[in-house]
Amino acid sequence: MYYHASQNPDIKILEPRISNHNTPLIYFSTKRENVLVYLSNAVEKFCKETGFVHDGKWHKWASYGFESDGTLRLDEYYPKATEDTYKGVSGYIYSVENICESGDNINICDAVTTSKPADVTEVEVIEDAYSEILKAEDAGLIKIRRYEDMSEKMLTWIKNTIKNEYAEAESEPDYKHFLKAKFSFLD
Repeated sequence: MYYHASQNPDIKILEPRISNHNTPLIYFSTKRENVLVYLSNAVEKFCKETGFVHDGKWHKWASYGFESDGTLRLDEYYPKATEDTYKGVSGYIYSVENICESGDNINICDAVTTSKPADVTEVEVIEDAYSEILKAEDAGLIKIRRYEDMSEKMLTWIKNTIKNEYAEAESEPDYKHFLKAKFSFLD
């Protein structure tokens, strides 16, 4: 089974869209829990909650990686980032039985893509993405590396990375708005 998350209801056929790789693709995971992180974008959610007017493409925020065993790991770059990003967010997990894999190497654990439309075989309604992520964490399917548990080395890396991201975000006002609010060390 292949899984794809969306906030859009009533999808019967998933269609390829232009992605970060500038190719029309549909992204799937062979692990249901891995698509939970795609139910919300912290930048878009924060901007909408604070009334920030934006008419362009939202900056994608993805602070996750994978453990050596392939388990998805969410990294909290600021306190309570997981709760802040996912609590109260609903959406859908679309399941597809068969796809024609594109063969593209996207370098994401357990992910596959297709450039062909895919017929949805099942839909799961997610009422609250945060509670689903916590359930997956309790089951050992996702690891959350919480901000307060980060090493000094990691906190320094986050600070330097965010400073660089902020400096390079001149053409992304939504991202600058988000970063400025979430990271007090930015001027």
